[in-house]
Amino acid sequence: MNNVRAENVKAREFRKELTAAMEKLEMDKSFLSRYVNDGFSGGEKKRLEMLQMMLLKPNLALLDETDSGLDIDALRLVAKGINETAENTGVLVITHYQRLLDLVKPDFVHAMIDGKFVKSGGPELALKLEDKGYDWLEA
Repeated sequence: MNNVRAENVKAREFRKELTAAMEKLEMDKSFLSRYVNDGFSGGEKKRLEMLQMMLLKPNLALLDETDSGLDIDALRLVAKGINETAENTGVLVITHYQRLLDLVKPDFVHAMIDGKFVKSGGPELALKLEDKGYDWLEA
């Protein structure tokens, strides 16, 4: 942990951070005795990813379709982790669906087609994409 965060973290302090983050993500303490991702559901894996992000405190978190395959309850918990992290960290979220953006409010939205950014804007761009799709961007 010290190498990843570039700071010394005492075991007791880390345990407090771990417990607090797990409570925020509504994770049962039984997660602590399981091997990473061994027998985890999709939602549990995503929550574990959020937990790691909250503990590692990266300068920038890149989340590629982190909402994929989640039911609404798991999505809410993942969004909670993203919002918690975004207070102190840059977060880049890649998604195809508005439902995550209903819970995580972006500062900027960029639309990409064939690997190129074709349109940028605020949160209203995501709503327009949800309503009209991508075809209007290619015209």
